[in-house]
Amino acid sequence: MHKLNILIAFSLLTVTACTSQPAKDTQPVSAPPAIATPATSEQAPPLTELKNGKTLNMVRVMDGAACKNDLQGVKGTFLVYANPDDIERIKREKGAQIFADFEIKIQNLASEALQTATDATNLAEDPFAISAQVVQQKIANQLTANFQDSIAAGLQRFQQDTTLSIDIVPFTPSLIFYQKACEATQLEPDESQAPQ
Repeated sequence: MHKLNILIAFSLLTVTACTSQPAKDTQPVSAPPAIATPATSEQAPPLTELKNGKTLNMVRVMDGAACKNDLQGVKGTFLVYANPDDIERIKREKGAQIFADFEIKIQNLASEALQTATDATNLAEDPFAISAQVVQQKIANQLTANFQDSIAAGLQRFQQDTTLSIDIVPFTPSLIFYQKACEATQLEPDESQAPQ
């Protein structure tokens, strides 16, 4: 099976801990053959999460995409959480400019994990599925589990190297799975979502 080179379009958007913005609808305008359940305002991502006994705040939202082959792929939103105490300590010790380097490392870590997870996820159509929504949830659960498995070691190395506790998780309601065409034009982020 021919593999496309990974196409990852990660754009970082700053999200403040005080503001809860609803997830954006990432359904393509001219709906290609894809399975999607667009996110709604009731499905806003959580602003915090608990990991290893630490409370992490959402600090970034990344849009990412990957093709498994010519036909199958995924795009969606990924949430980056970090420990606010670690952030303040690192700012004091190393200065705020260090976070630009961290962003690049986080992007690379997430893009590699997304490609690995996409390759490991069964994106084939299920002729016995009860509904598209059931298929969407099943594939989303599998991709999320594969993503968490593939990123775990990288997150641990990142924390050891930077002393910053982070987590990166797919925002399940935003995921769109392509099954009949995975092209660069479908995977690129919308111009309207690019940082200003």
